[in-house]
Amino acid sequence: MTRAVFFDVDGVLVHGYHANPQRVRAWDATMLADTGIDPERFRSEFIFDIFMKKVIVGQMALIDALERRLPAFGYRGSPMAFAHYWLQQDSVLNQPLLDVVRRLKQSGAARLYVATNQEHLRANWLWGHLGLSELFEDIFYSARVGLQKPDPRYFNFIEQRIGPQAEPPLFFDDSPKVIDGALKHGWEAVLFETVDDCTNHPWIAARL
Repeated sequence: MTRAVFFDVDGVLVHGYHANPQRVRAWDATMLADTGIDPERFRSEFIFDIFMKKVIVGQMALIDALERRLPAFGYRGSPMAFAHYWLQQDSVLNQPLLDVVRRLKQSGAARLYVATNQEHLRANWLWGHLGLSELFEDIFYSARVGLQKPDPRYFNFIEQRIGPQAEPPLFFDDSPKVIDGALKHGWEAVLFETVDDCTNHPWIAARL
């Protein structure tokens, strides 16, 4: 019998934002020099505003939001060009973990999925351009669901699509808040900081 195993993206499958500040890889470290946009302003006036309120849950397309907001930062280029820059900068895959996922896939013991808070454009970039589709069966992301982790309805959405399970799904995420939400929903959830948090898990270790 296979088990459903889920992985978050940022801080887990991708080195980027992490709930633990000491493990953050800042994708916007050279943004000011590259684009002329102050990254602190971009975070406060775009990410924590229209992006988190509307884009991440699928109420507005990323390009539409960028079209509206980029001029206020003094950016005069194409929002498509900026989006491409963003996607490229925020695409450093956690290769050691992906190697573990590959071995787990080859074992035939798991049905592998991605569970992440993402907007449509980056979700498709991750799935197609970065090749997550080669390892995972599906990607459940917030803009698709219309809700963010750890909303219980997010987990309900997933369960309706993967069907009844013989044992609780196993989920690796970097956010304590998300871990708590998954546990309350009856999943087995593990706080992820390094690949050892995955390989040392008893169920995983027995199948590698």
